[in-house]
Amino acid sequence: MLTCTYITLVLNFPFLQKATQAITGLAQYNLVFLLSLPLFLFMVIVIIHSLFAWKWLLKPILIATVIISATLFYATLSYGIVFDYGMVQNAFETDTAEALSYVSGYAGLFILLFGILPAAGIALIRVDYKPALLELASRAKLVLSSVVVIGLIASVFYSDYAAVGRNNKPLIGYVTPYKMLDGTVKYVKNTYLYSALPYTQLDSTPIITRVNTKKHVTVMVLGETARAQNFSHNGYAKETNQFTANEGMISFSDMHSCGTATAVSVPCMFSRLNHADYDNRQANAQQNVVDVIADAGADVLWISNNNGSCKGVCTRVTSMQISPDSSNPLCDGEFCFDEVLLAPLKEKLADLTHDNTLIVLHMIGSHGPTYFKRYPQDKRTFTPDCPRSDIQNCSDEALINTYDNTIAYTDYVLKQIITSLKTSAVEAELDTSLLYISDHGESLGENGIYLHGLPYSFAPDSQTHVPMLLWADSKSTDLDLGCITQTKDTRMSHDNVFDILLDVMSVSSVAYKQENDPFASCHLSEIVRL
Repeated sequence: MLTCTYITLVLNFPFLQKATQAITGLAQYNLVFLLSLPLFLFMVIVIIHSLFAWKWLLKPILIATVIISATLFYATLSYGIVFDYGMVQNAFETDTAEALSYVSGYAGLFILLFGILPAAGIALIRVDYKPALLELASRAKLVLSSVVVIGLIASVFYSDYAAVGRNNKPLIGYVTPYKMLDGTVKYVKNTYLYSALPYTQLDSTPIITRVNTKKHVTVMVLGETARAQNFSHNGYAKETNQFTANEGMISFSDMHSCGTATAVSVPCMFSRLNHADYDNRQANAQQNVVDVIADAGADVLWISNNNGSCKGVCTRVTSMQISPDSSNPLCDGEFCFDEVLLAPLKEKLADLTHDNTLIVLHMIGSHGPTYFKRYPQDKRTFTPDCPRSDIQNCSDEALINTYDNTIAYTDYVLKQIITSLKTSAVEAELDTSLLYISDHGESLGENGIYLHGLPYSFAPDSQTHVPMLLWADSKSTDLDLGCITQTKDTRMSHDNVFDILLDVMSVSSVAYKQENDPFASCHLSEIVRL
């Protein structure tokens, strides 16, 4: 009972705080209803743990619950993270190096005080067990008493709970650790227990209809954790895009992501499925846009500097994962700066085997919380910065400077890619273009929220409003850049990427939806559509 009280009042403080804000924000509310909330939660937790209050199970379950809850408590209190299904998926698909970036002395001390020490107290307490039947009767009385209390609360305040619950559905995500356990069970079931869906080919005969006689290369740069509002291309006051400022980049100011985490956004972005109907299992079991482009006869190469890999998108095309070997001056053994993508890009540009080539460069970009590890010291443009992972303990100025440094460094890398494309265009007479899109955005402490991954339904704009940039060699492209510029303020989303890529690569396919392509009418020569 003491442990359940601790879980309720301390480790579920973020839930109680959010719920209190929701209730007191009403025009009128009942104070007794507000006070009933922790009692209601306490009784539910008592019932849950009574199911496991058997000898040999009682202590291990309570100890595990407290330590897990303390860890989630730290993440929610420090970063505003909600551990729903999407966050569980993101956690399962995070590699060791990325997971360790969240570890800090502050985090260790917090978990020690709120998790390990209370768990040690539970372990040291002596428990005298009654005979089995008496234990069962005792637990039955406890559960029955809890049910009665819940029933009384519900009979008096049912309409209040129903109204607050309907209008604040995301609140359930803050209940620790039970929402996380629910998400874990669902993720394991969906990922490991369901049989694989049969593979669906959306188009068996896509074709390339390019009329330009030059070889064509499009480099798609897949950004990581970049939010649109910090790009000077979009009007941001600080010069975060000084390197590409004079390159004629077209910035699409109203682009929105499919999800708030890489595990959802990347496969969704390349899938024919849209945000509204996206399902990970279904997306993995059908052609995505890089598959269609490759099946049309183009050469597709995926080069990744993101340890999370391609989330299944590049499974059926040629791919290369950059190894963070510490012998490389651009790497530290765990991560590499994104300049590491330039060497394999140049090698590919020097050895083109097809008339049409798509090269996807997957950046590590602005991945937090260790933003300071995403740019070299000589690219430390904005100071003071925040060279630590417990970013909630940095000043707002230092945190934003550090993040802006990652955007400026990304811009530097984009400049180098454009330079390589320009050089290749002259030397090999190529038609070249670059498309940059970020997977999702990031929160930097606004309203006490950090990082990303909040449920999409209540995620802030900073996590879903992402940058998209287009550059093309004006001397050789068959894209009408003036026409495309006119679409730069049109609302777009990752749902448009499938069709944009088919368009830019001049791939004609029955999977293409012209109404979903903002560039459909922006060509200097006519494109044949199936």
